[in-house]
Amino acid sequence: MKKFASPLFSLALLLLCFSTQAQGVMTFEREQHDFGNVPEGTMATHEFKFKNTGNQPIIIATVQASCGCTTPDWTKTPVLPGKTGMVKAVYSSAGRPGVFNKTVTVTSNAATPNTTLTIKGTVLGPEEVKASLTPAQKAQAPRLVLDRTTHDFGKMEAGQQPSARFTVKNTGKQDLLLGMITSPCNCVGYKKAPQPIKPGQSAVIEVLYAQRQLGPITDVATLNSNAVEGPAKLTIKANVVRDLNAASMVKESATAVPFK
Repeated sequence: MKKFASPLFSLALLLLCFSTQAQGVMTFEREQHDFGNVPEGTMATHEFKFKNTGNQPIIIATVQASCGCTTPDWTKTPVLPGKTGMVKAVYSSAGRPGVFNKTVTVTSNAATPNTTLTIKGTVLGPEEVKASLTPAQKAQAPRLVLDRTTHDFGKMEAGQQPSARFTVKNTGKQDLLLGMITSPCNCVGYKKAPQPIKPGQSAVIEVLYAQRQLGPITDVATLNSNAVEGPAKLTIKANVVRDLNAASMVKESATAVPFK
């Protein structure tokens, strides 16, 4: 006698099959990116775009870079079926000349829980960049012009982080990309990461100074960019004191009184 499966068993089997198939699928446009030649000091940035080709939302739990020189970012909200998201990789090339090959690993609730993305390229020093450009490329390259190259904070208190504003103009014919600010003291940096500057346009950058050494100080910082001239130099001066309040007090009738 032939036996048939009960309706309840068939329904349970159908639900089980559906539950195993209901999952997000992270489909990247590409999983590798070659920057080619990168001027030293620039932040090489690439967005890997993906589409959810599954039938459930995708949530990225974390993105882990293979080294501290690469900073990841990603879509933080759920990516619904049919929608797109991104994973950004930013490689800091300052002080890292030569070939690089780095990875970022994406962990999510997608059908493939771990996906590895790769960025690579070659970091060129200023002289290598100039040598690699043709006359036509040099004519089209971005050019950086500063309103001034020196700032004196005067008297400042150790531990404070005053800021100075510099105006940067791009007199070239391509976007000017400002890279990191480097200095021997590691005490000069951006208050806010700068945006690309279009040809013929200007932008104000705000530079923080965090010098703790006491006394009259002069620091020279390097402003890296993709400008054809190479890095620009910023000279920062200050007279660093331990305590500004104590420095401004005088004895008057055995009582400390601040200057008015």
